[in-house]
Amino acid sequence: MPHRDQEILMLRRELEILMGERQTLLRVVGATAALIACLDSKRLPLGAVESADLVATSINALSEETLQDALNAVSAEIEEEETGDRN
Repeated sequence: MPHRDQEILMLRRELEILMGERQTLLRVVGATAALIACLDSKRLPLGAVESADLVATSINALSEETLQDALNAVSAEIEEEETGDRN
């Protein structure tokens, strides 16, 4: 039984690490999606347009739920930043 308890504890720790990494990735994707949405592709250098298109294509491949989670993960930070800029 102690071996099983150790395995459960290790799996729990690994799951916590993975969930933390997921939150970090959601913030990265959410911020990237917000950035891409604000870009004017006509004003970007060709290399940047190609990179932005690759990122946009990857973001569009996400499920609606994951994309919404990503946008939600950064909305509070964006609102705080906007509020902070005004004061």
